[in-house]
Amino acid sequence: MTRIDPAWLIEPATRAVMEALNAQGGDDCARFVGGCVRDALMGREALDVDVATRLRPDQVVEAVEAAGLKAVPTGIDHGTVTAVSRGRPFEITTLRRDVATDGRRAVVAFTDDWAQDAARRDFHLNALYADASGQVFDPTGRGLDDALAGRIVFVGDPHRRIVEDHLRILRFFRFFAWFGRGDPDAAGLAACAASAEGVDRLSAERVSTEMLKLLAAPDPTVALRAMAEAGVLQRVLGCTGDLGRLGRVVHRSVDPLVRLSALWPDEPGFVAAAARRLRLPRTAWARLEAAAIPLALEGDADRAARRLIYEVGLETACDRALKSGDRTASEAVLAMAASWTPPRMPVGGRDVARLGVPPGPQTGLVLKSFEADWIAADFPAEGVAERLAVAISRARGSEP
Repeated sequence: MTRIDPAWLIEPATRAVMEALNAQGGDDCARFVGGCVRDALMGREALDVDVATRLRPDQVVEAVEAAGLKAVPTGIDHGTVTAVSRGRPFEITTLRRDVATDGRRAVVAFTDDWAQDAARRDFHLNALYADASGQVFDPTGRGLDDALAGRIVFVGDPHRRIVEDHLRILRFFRFFAWFGRGDPDAAGLAACAASAEGVDRLSAERVSTEMLKLLAAPDPTVALRAMAEAGVLQRVLGCTGDLGRLGRVVHRSVDPLVRLSALWPDEPGFVAAAARRLRLPRTAWARLEAAAIPLALEGDADRAARRLIYEVGLETACDRALKSGDRTASEAVLAMAASWTPPRMPVGGRDVARLGVPPGPQTGLVLKSFEADWIAADFPAEGVAERLAVAISRARGSEP
């Protein structure tokens, strides 16, 4: 008999939910399911605690509210109710079996059979259940072994699982990146390759969410290499992906956007279009576009690093440095970013006006001239008045 004993199992919020459900449906009408059980077995901290139950959705709502907890019908048509206990959400889903699928959505029927519920899940290690005492149940007979061995294996026929939901192609690689050991399961990999075009039918938001989760894994390179061999990575990225550069970046940054940037070529136009195609937030694709310019420092490395940080911003400078194959330039930028705070330009429009320059286009010319000279001189704090006078003289000399 296998048991789990994570901290969340005995927390008052968790116990309140399980007691509410069991009070309604009797002992063992509810079990923890999926990722929280898997993570506990693998010694990882669970991000979410999900529950499966024999109770129908209306019974779940009744049970939760009777216990003084909040019930939110987050996915009532598919049997999901979210219980809020002591401020913490618990997703509670009635046991289900698939009636029909179209590769994106499933029509389900409720059941009280744990084995039927397990049979519709994606991978064995995600088809694990545990009762309120922590006793683990493994309806497929392979979940425990796969979780402990780091095997990502589809429940049943992998081709059928993928036809039911093409997102499982990406989930196969994402779970391998996070939990897999050794080589990917051959049958699963072959099924993903055979159905790779199914990725094109998914919404961009679903694809980008899975991709960023995959890239956040400690070292996603093996999973990404398998994705490329299966013809899946190209469909996601719009290009083959620079896995060599990713290998340099992956141990320098855990930021999934930096890692994504490393996979894409240093072509701002391509990157911006690809990021928009994935429906990434505007802030994300703008950052990726800005990072898609090779790092180049001219002259003294420290001075050039300061100039770059001032002109493009700390985040963009670091993104370019983390991707760069020029180790000397990269280290100069990253070291400067950690030790130097870009100064504010020491003059503004009021300073120019006090020296007799009327408001208007000429003020902009003066400030632009001053800033260029100030940057070239490496941001000196001295001689500001003299440099401003030179800038004014230069601007007046450029008048028609």
